[in-house]
Amino acid sequence: MQAQEQKADSKIGLGTFGGVFTPSILTILGVIMYLRFGWVVGNVGLLGALLIVTLANAITLLTSLSVCAIATDRVVRVGGAYYMISRSLGIETGGAVGIPLYFAQALSVALYTLGFAESLVATFPQLNSLYVALGVTSLVGVLALTSANIAIRVQYLIMAAIALSLLSFFFGQPLDTAINIDLWISNKAPFWDVFAVFFPAVTGIMAGVNMSGDLRDPSRALPIGTLAAVGVGYLIYMILPIFLAFRAENSSLIADPLIMKRIAFWGPAILLGVWGATLSSAIGSILGAPRVLQALARDGVLPQGMRFLAQGSGPTDEPKNATLVTLTVAIAAVCIGDLNLIAPVLTMFFLTTYFVLNMSAGIEGFVKSPSFRPSFQVSWFFSLLGAIGCVVVMILINLMATMAATIVVVGVYFWVRQRELRVTWGDVRRGIWLTLFRTALLQIDHKQDTKNWRPQMLVFAGAPTRRWPLIQLADSLTHNRGLVTIASVLPLGTRDNVGKATLESHIRNYLERRGVEALVRLVTAADPFEGIEKLVESYGLGSVVPNTILLGDSENPDRQARFCQTICYLHQARRNVIILRHTSSTEQRQNHRRIDIWWGGGIQGNGSLMLILAYLLQADPRWQRAEICLKLVVSDEPAAQAAETNLKKLAQRLRVDVTCEVLRSEGRGFSAILHQASSDADLVLLGMATPGEDFESTYTKLHQWAQTLPTTIFVLARPGFDFGEVLGKE
Repeated sequence: MQAQEQKADSKIGLGTFGGVFTPSILTILGVIMYLRFGWVVGNVGLLGALLIVTLANAITLLTSLSVCAIATDRVVRVGGAYYMISRSLGIETGGAVGIPLYFAQALSVALYTLGFAESLVATFPQLNSLYVALGVTSLVGVLALTSANIAIRVQYLIMAAIALSLLSFFFGQPLDTAINIDLWISNKAPFWDVFAVFFPAVTGIMAGVNMSGDLRDPSRALPIGTLAAVGVGYLIYMILPIFLAFRAENSSLIADPLIMKRIAFWGPAILLGVWGATLSSAIGSILGAPRVLQALARDGVLPQGMRFLAQGSGPTDEPKNATLVTLTVAIAAVCIGDLNLIAPVLTMFFLTTYFVLNMSAGIEGFVKSPSFRPSFQVSWFFSLLGAIGCVVVMILINLMATMAATIVVVGVYFWVRQRELRVTWGDVRRGIWLTLFRTALLQIDHKQDTKNWRPQMLVFAGAPTRRWPLIQLADSLTHNRGLVTIASVLPLGTRDNVGKATLESHIRNYLERRGVEALVRLVTAADPFEGIEKLVESYGLGSVVPNTILLGDSENPDRQARFCQTICYLHQARRNVIILRHTSSTEQRQNHRRIDIWWGGGIQGNGSLMLILAYLLQADPRWQRAEICLKLVVSDEPAAQAAETNLKKLAQRLRVDVTCEVLRSEGRGFSAILHQASSDADLVLLGMATPGEDFESTYTKLHQWAQTLPTTIFVLARPGFDFGEVLGKE
């Protein structure tokens, strides 16, 4: 891909005037100027027409400024607007805009040649409109296949014809002897309806932008040529309404589409201008569309079978394969004939491109990435204003077409995204997230907030492939609510920094393939427990630190004492500790039916945290049908009745759907009761005693109780945090 892009870096190419200004100004000075400008002035008056021209050009100017900023920040190669957008907002957004933009330009060739044919047949009725359109489409296709330089030279002749028509108009004579004062304040049609008709007349800047791959110096030619075309177009469009207003009354302006022909010194010159405008627009589209298609193919956006479209010919990298395909699309559209239904949607695609270009420049400027250093500086505010203007205009022109175009663009975006294309360039999305992250991080203080508590988990999973249940539990507990970091402790000297980075990348890829969203962190230490303590102490940024540590149970009796020391350390570090003792029998079950919580210490501490964890698990599809069962052991029947009443009231008050089961000891030990009552559960939650001098013996006893149980979680709540408030206790 990179080699293909560099192929276009050649001293041979078009200059500012021929490559940017000429196609842009010829597309701007199009058929709307000849056939609809009189109608605009007649309906809204001279002042209204001047206001419409100014507002429409303001949006085009803002978009042009965004183009200038992007073009002077990086080398712009073949693909024009698509290339700019994909390198700024990512290949998914570039493809979402580029594919519809290609079809809009390809079908525009048919629109313009059909329009040319209809106007020619109106003058020469003996001609066949379809045959003329097919002939002209083939002609502009041959021009594009021959050389962009030859096509540009033809556009010079068209420019001369348009200039002749304008001169003939300016030196013409008034049709009416008296000026109609209504022209200043005319209100024959709603202002925004007239604006919607006129606006496409100023949207020609893409014709020059699309030639980016054929320019000798795009960073210089695009800003100068685009701004010059916008300026000249605005000047002409501000002068024309004055001549129209003082040479014809509003009824004539509204009724006669060719009013300029009647006013002109030499009427046929206006026809030459109309034909030239349609032909120049068709040439601009047949030159621009293949270059967008070529860029899409080179970036791998198109399917594998269409890679032949990426090939270029000759020293100027002419996209001849893409031009042939585009010509085929245009001829097929001409044969269909009536494109009026999709014409508004095509306009929306162009405006969508303008919108995304403005957003690209605006976001680049807003996030202030050091890599974005355009020589043509534009405030992000103006780009944002241009983007808003594009959206407003789209809605004003045609709401239904706007919705249709939006559906197509969004659909293409997700189609490109699901293909997970790999690219060699960065884009601004990372800068957006870094800016948002910085803002959010500085807004989060260090105060304890029970209302917004959620598990931020640090999971010591060792080798993720061997201890997958730990990762699966963390993913189930957070379920898009909190952050998960998968950590591993490596022995000293086993990996250098490069090796650690490679291993982190492998783990991240493995997690992505398994559908787990998590961060990855590796640390080296002489001892695994030392590594755990080291990482817990240092890991985090600001107030965003892991509040819950998830460990696997230690099965090695020789390491039990050190394991218990680490639990004590984590408790003193004010972290929640969750220890998973996994059994394969639970994993084999298709449907998880019951979660048992052994309720010993009441709502304070471990009890509340266990209930919260069980509630969070139910958000996972694997656990959403599971019943939460609170189990409590009492000594006799009177105590059982009171305890059952209290547990039901507690569950009702906490708004958690649980069942309550009070068990009488009847002389049995807790271990026997535990095994009898929870042997058929899918998950058992047991609270750990607060670490003290004899913590190792109490943990050993807990460990022994769980030997024959299903999958069990040992829970130790951090000190000093009221999990009862998280549940909403009164």
